Amino acid sequence: MKTRRDFLKSLMIGCVAALVPSIGFAGHRRKPNVVLIVCDDLNDYVTGMAGHPQARTPNIARLARSRVAFKRAYSNNPICAPSRSSFLTGIYPHTSKNLFWDKWFENPMLKNSRTIMEHFRHNGYHVAGSGKLMHHHLPSVWSEFKHKADYGPFVYDGKDRVAHPSVPEPFNSIGHVDGSYAPLSDVPYGPNDKDNKGWIYGTWGKVNKFKYVDEDNRDPTPDERNAAWAAKKINEFAKQENGKPFFLGIGFIRPHTPLHVPKRFFDMFPPDSLKIPVIKANDAEDCHYMDVFNSSQKGPKYFRLLKESYPDLESALKAFTHAYLASVAAVDECVGRIVEAVNKSPLKDNTIIVVTSDHGWNMGEKDYLFKNALWEESTRVPLIIRAPGVAVTGGIAEHPVSLIDIYPTLVDLCGLESDTRKNNKGARLDGYSLRPFLENPKSETWNGPDAALTMIYAGNKTGNDPTKQHWSVRTKRWRYILYNNASEELYDHDTDLYEWTNLSGDSRYGKIKASLKARLFRMTGP
Repeated sequence: MKTRRDFLKSLMIGCVAALVPSIGFAGHRRKPNVVLIVCDDLNDYVTGMAGHPQARTPNIARLARSRVAFKRAYSNNPICAPSRSSFLTGIYPHTSKNLFWDKWFENPMLKNSRTIMEHFRHNGYHVAGSGKLMHHHLPSVWSEFKHKADYGPFVYDGKDRVAHPSVPEPFNSIGHVDGSYAPLSDVPYGPNDKDNKGWIYGTWGKVNKFKYVDEDNRDPTPDERNAAWAAKKINEFAKQENGKPFFLGIGFIRPHTPLHVPKRFFDMFPPDSLKIPVIKANDAEDCHYMDVFNSSQKGPKYFRLLKESYPDLESALKAFTHAYLASVAAVDECVGRIVEAVNKSPLKDNTIIVVTSDHGWNMGEKDYLFKNALWEESTRVPLIIRAPGVAVTGGIAEHPVSLIDIYPTLVDLCGLESDTRKNNKGARLDGYSLRPFLENPKSETWNGPDAALTMIYAGNKTGNDPTKQHWSVRTKRWRYILYNNASEELYDHDTDLYEWTNLSGDSRYGKIKASLKARLFRMTGP
């Protein structure tokens, strides 16, 4: 049941929506266009986010300097399917009970609520997309859609998709997605035109050869292909006279595994000078993840297998970090190509650009190598919003926000109706417009909460019951974690940037912990 506050919130957004078309946007009477760029598994290894000192993302950094970057933006469910189902419908997982890998379009609440794509089309936009947006793709929500998600290039041994042969065992045994990393120049099984061994595209079922002769004579990667299509589409939109406003969604795969990108991106990070993630020995000892999950979970398993595949932990982490940083640099170039297309077009001053990721990725912290954890590395994501005429230039917003806020922000900025339900079986948006932070990044006043909420799924035995899952809230200073067995973790980011010291058992922090727990319960509801 919606509260009086929810009613007032929707009324307020509705009033803004009614006003915006009449006053224009950045001097334009036509509704603004939107370009939404979503990367996959991109953590804080982005220039300016202090995740890794050697990260090379000049294009994302340039976009951040041109408008507002959010220093503390978080995923609400740090694994692909539920994260995307949530922020692209604007509905928290615990609201819809779409908590993990179920298809969003079969969920009773979500299928009766408009996705952001459907809502923009409902409001007169041409909605085009390509790549990985929703994890479970539904073509009917788009006006047009070019390429489905393609995780390739993959390695093919003539019979099966496998991990790259250069990856040592036992990490190689994980398989062709999570267990594989290598530059494209390392052609698996060598040049061989007589059979299908080698690089293939990531389409499922049919084997489609990925041609690689050298860096200058090869097929485009799926991300490069999507970037080129999006840039071309922007140019087409720019040539249209009196056309509809457009919503363009592009989903890039990298740095999702397998970490296969062109050699020149690997060359940006010479191994001899490469820095490994900052990790504290035995950091997992005061955590409770292994109290609620077993060692077969991907995070601890992948860390263990990577460590066992190299002479020591440093060389293991260096190998994976090298491939991850290269993949981040590769996707940055693709982001840059789209932003450049907007900047060179007459649409620049009437086009909103949003760049983000569905969640982060732990790089070995707490003996964990994967996503889907409640710690900072898995939950924190880049979030940059360029809204000409609204967002200030070069602002950094430090207030905690989350992906759930993207949908209501775009509804607000574009002056759309606030009710996104298809019927009364749907749900209203859970998030809040980030406009106050775009206008004044230092603002402490907005209608949303003072903490970001994150949930991870506890397993099939818990069904779709939100009360049986694991939770975290992140305020400006604190991270509080509550597992479903009542175990707790508490980290003070003013003094403990890497979340090395769990303070939950220290009586001096009892009141703080109780306050954060109460806040978590307020945010999740009864």
